Amino acid sequence: MNLARLDLNLVVALRALLEERNVTRAGQRVGLSQPAMSAALARLRRHFGDDLLARAGAHYELTALGQVLLDRTSTAYDLLERLFASQAHFDPAKESREFRLMASDYAVAVFGTELARVVHEEAPGIRLRFSQTPPTVVDDTANLLSAADGLLMPHGVISDFPATDLYGDRWVFIVSEDHPGLGDRLTRADLARLPWVTYQRTYDSPAVRQLGMLGIEPRVEVSVDSFQLLPLLVAGTRRIALVQARLARLLAPLAAVRVVTPPYEAVPLREALWWHPVHTHDAAHIWLRETAARVAGHMTEN
Repeated sequence: MNLARLDLNLVVALRALLEERNVTRAGQRVGLSQPAMSAALARLRRHFGDDLLARAGAHYELTALGQVLLDRTSTAYDLLERLFASQAHFDPAKESREFRLMASDYAVAVFGTELARVVHEEAPGIRLRFSQTPPTVVDDTANLLSAADGLLMPHGVISDFPATDLYGDRWVFIVSEDHPGLGDRLTRADLARLPWVTYQRTYDSPAVRQLGMLGIEPRVEVSVDSFQLLPLLVAGTRRIALVQARLARLLAPLAAVRVVTPPYEAVPLREALWWHPVHTHDAAHIWLRETAARVAGHMTEN
């Protein structure tokens, strides 16, 4: 396909049409008259050889191809927007923009809060938006990274994308402060017989895979989509949970839990900031990455 022959304004029109499913509303959204938007729809239909919007009674529905294009158009629009927002120079004290970072609630609690404090002090016009890492991150990494400014995630989950190492952590177990019959160290038999609370995301992580390699099959009683809820679901019960040591130390005062040592040499955790190669030479992204690395550099070893 010859991109030079394409009108990139059609990307804007296509996104509005697919999301609004109404020619008039789509035109109002992008500042085009109804006839101009109808003409854009006609051009798009000729290009794709498909109606894209099919009338169903008094309204329109997306065709099968229109449904496929819905997500792709949103990703393409975000990527184009970021591409043309790229800057040769970036002054954080004067700029006004938003950076979107995908992260788990663990990464936000342990690292994101300090990053936000530093950005608040040094770049008052900069906004940070943290969003939960979707479960599709392993299978759709390129598309997800192209629509974001970065991803906070430990090594061992994704690869083949540029990354800046941030800080180290380790895995520990937490149990209720009044858990009967447990000392300061669990045994492998304890891991097999006691009920577990687990973080339910499938991409997390080498630590979970390590348990399987050791022949340990957790008896999961509760699973939750939040690392920060694990201590609350352990306190006052016989349950155990595997969490990051930094988070356990941060949340221990809020829940009646204590840390116990794993009965094996747990794989280390190395958190990193990942990004799409399209951002590598952008001045604003360079500042973001350098700031993240500087903040991580002041974190004490765990």
